[in-house]
Amino acid sequence: MHDPARDAVAARLVERPGRPRFRGALALGLLLALVGPGRAQEPAAPPPETPKPAETQIGLIYRPQPAPSSYDAEAPPEDEGLAGAKMAIADNNTTGRFTKQSYVLDARALGEGSPGAVEAAKDLVGKGVRYLVLALPADEVLAVADAVKGSGAAVFNAGAPDDRLRGADCRANVYHVLPSRAMLTDALSQYLAVMRWRKIFLIVGPTDADKAYADAVRNSAKKFALKITAEKPWTFGPLAKARGDTPTRAEAMVFTRGVDYDMAVVADEEGDWGDYVPYRTVDPRPVGGTQALTPTTWSPVLETWGAAQAQNRFRRLAGRLMRPLDYQVWMAVRTVGDAATAKKTSDPAVLVPYLTDPAFGLPAYKGVSLSFRPWDHQMRQPVIVVQPKALVSVAPEQGFLHQRTPLDTLGVDQPETTCRFK
Repeated sequence: MHDPARDAVAARLVERPGRPRFRGALALGLLLALVGPGRAQEPAAPPPETPKPAETQIGLIYRPQPAPSSYDAEAPPEDEGLAGAKMAIADNNTTGRFTKQSYVLDARALGEGSPGAVEAAKDLVGKGVRYLVLALPADEVLAVADAVKGSGAAVFNAGAPDDRLRGADCRANVYHVLPSRAMLTDALSQYLAVMRWRKIFLIVGPTDADKAYADAVRNSAKKFALKITAEKPWTFGPLAKARGDTPTRAEAMVFTRGVDYDMAVVADEEGDWGDYVPYRTVDPRPVGGTQALTPTTWSPVLETWGAAQAQNRFRRLAGRLMRPLDYQVWMAVRTVGDAATAKKTSDPAVLVPYLTDPAFGLPAYKGVSLSFRPWDHQMRQPVIVVQPKALVSVAPEQGFLHQRTPLDTLGVDQPETTCRFK
């Protein structure tokens, strides 16, 4: 509103010629004060808040390994698997900075006095976690899958190679990122077929896992026209862990006498005795299987297809070399990240069906994109065949063809599967 009195006072304060300039400045200040807040310039509006990135929670349930003995350099480290998850979360968040997505890991270590796998999974799902990565044996994978059925959660098997999980005991909410035993033994058998080492001496350990591996070797031998010329159980105890000569050494050497074979294939998933066999056979023959020449998902000797860069990043993060379980957990966490990036959401109702879509592919330092088989949710992938200090081969080998992809020459194909999702 116009105020004549206030305007008159303001007029008297206007600077006159000859007066000092500071008086003009003072007059200007008083003028602004008289004008009052009603006529002052409005303050600038605060900038709009940057929207927070969409957050994806990923759970990891694993069982830490006991601290290794001082002499056992090959024993699993306590953070096996967990370190792979941490690197994958970092990789996901690197991409997420550009896509406005973020990823958080909620890891649950199982041990004495802690809740079991099912309780841990239910707690994670209750907190909104819909992606569970399991580095656990087969029975616990099944128990967790059944416990969270109907919640919309996806379970990623990163630790159990059992073929039954991809067969009669398959579950629709479980996705297998590590190869099955059938895929591993098929990879070794393809290499033997290429080398024309067709006669196998199969040596089987006493555990259920050893017997399952031996079953896979028999199936692979039949599949790739190899012949098991002899099969014997290992009855000499854990000589590989004895770290020294024993009175049974002579018996172990006689054990291999009189057998006609090209390669001895050992089934020793616990690592109790398999490393004892190389260089102790009566005849000079190579050894493979669970020890010596080994089919696996990952090894420090893999450096092609960008793997050297991944090896170095992992070593900086964990202070050690990446092991197969680390890589398998990394694959599972990266699967979620890649799917979320492609679909621009973390909603499992969108991401989970996408995993078996032909458009999905996971780059994982194997030279090709990896994908899930829709009939059993097994991830297709090359399998490397290594000895402790060198990469020997990569399966599928050249010349093994398939109507869909050569990757389906490894493991159980769709016509043979016993998996029936309910």
